[in-house]
Amino acid sequence: QVQLVESGGGLVQAGGSLRLSCAASGLTFSNYAMGWFRQAPGKEREFVATIGWRGSTYGADFVKGRFTISRDNPKNMVYLQMNSLKPDDTAVYYCAARTRAYSTNDASYDYWGRGTQVTVSS
Repeated sequence: QVQLVESGGGLVQAGGSLRLSCAASGLTFSNYAMGWFRQAPGKEREFVATIGWRGSTYGADFVKGRFTISRDNPKNMVYLQMNSLKPDDTAVYYCAARTRAYSTNDASYDYWGRGTQVTVSS
């Protein structure tokens, strides 16, 4: 049974930082691309960043220069380092997995975590 469990969310002031973690189990982690998505209240879920099974990365325009996605295959972990946070970054952040190549399309992901809340105060 595949499980993805996010952690690291919380309340932070604008300009602050958070590091989200996602622990994966029940899958051959090194064969999977991982993605971070987010959903703010009243809005659709949107792509944040993704990392391929070989480590290549891609991020949404709004995170460039602020967020960094990384993975640790031996630990079955994926991370999202978020710096210079803004109130607009407030959302539930979800970790997702799909085989091989990374993707910005949430419909292409096979497994999802339950999410972790990030709240940025102004």
